[in-house]
Amino acid sequence: MNNQEIKFVFFGGEPLSVPTLEELKVSGLLPGLIVCNPDRPAGRGHKLHQPPVKDWAQQHDIPVYQPETFTAGEMTPLSAVTWDVFVVVAYNKILPLWLIELPTHNTVNVHPSLLPKLRGASPIRTAILQNEPQHIGVSIMQMDAKMDHGPLLAQQRIEIAPKYWPMAGPALDEALALQGGALLAAILPAYVQNEITPREQDHTQATYCGRLTKDMAELHLDPRNLPTGDEAKQAHLTIQAFTGIHEAWFIHEGLRYKITNAHLDGERLVIDSVIPEGKKNTPFKKLW
Repeated sequence: MNNQEIKFVFFGGEPLSVPTLEELKVSGLLPGLIVCNPDRPAGRGHKLHQPPVKDWAQQHDIPVYQPETFTAGEMTPLSAVTWDVFVVVAYNKILPLWLIELPTHNTVNVHPSLLPKLRGASPIRTAILQNEPQHIGVSIMQMDAKMDHGPLLAQQRIEIAPKYWPMAGPALDEALALQGGALLAAILPAYVQNEITPREQDHTQATYCGRLTKDMAELHLDPRNLPTGDEAKQAHLTIQAFTGIHEAWFIHEGLRYKITNAHLDGERLVIDSVIPEGKKNTPFKKLW
């Protein structure tokens, strides 16, 4: 079986799906169907916006299915065709077991951590926040009824030089999405021909991460006397982890400031730019 003959459905969400799909395309692996979230209202005008993965599907003439829920026995594009495998990347709906087991070779998930470490919703940003570069990598696993629990098909670590750690969240998102896509492309043909033996995870070593909230991004600091030492390092980890999602922020004299760029200078935290509440991005040194 060559790559073009593999009939698979891609269940995708942001921000990992499009880079993963680009890597699959390089290897001649294009899904026959893409499943993603429904279009949602966004912005001041509350106009409907479609997910980026839907944009990608339309650019490549791939059908899109956007269910709110999944119902057993219902005729859908998922049940109308005998698929070889389903592939899940950052899709934020829980798949029922009957759906996981629907394709001939069930469902595989590309998870951006070295399982069983950092199971859950935010492995990339949690690895930054908790200063765990040793768990940076991707795992491809067979899905089962439990979260990130199924047997492993392949894993690959990313080694990050100390001078680049901690990376900003969006950069690490993209690096892991590209790595995950390349690894999936390398193993998927062998998997659908039953040439890979799944191996059980060591569940005794499992760690978990939940969704990161805006409250977790708050820093308690004095902008005129920024932290040093371990406090500065942890603040920098928080800033890098929340870049591109909620952004790290602090309150000073009743005003909220979002931190848009910062770095460490030795043991000292340096804030480069912020967005003061109600204003535009501003160099930090112009404010203090």
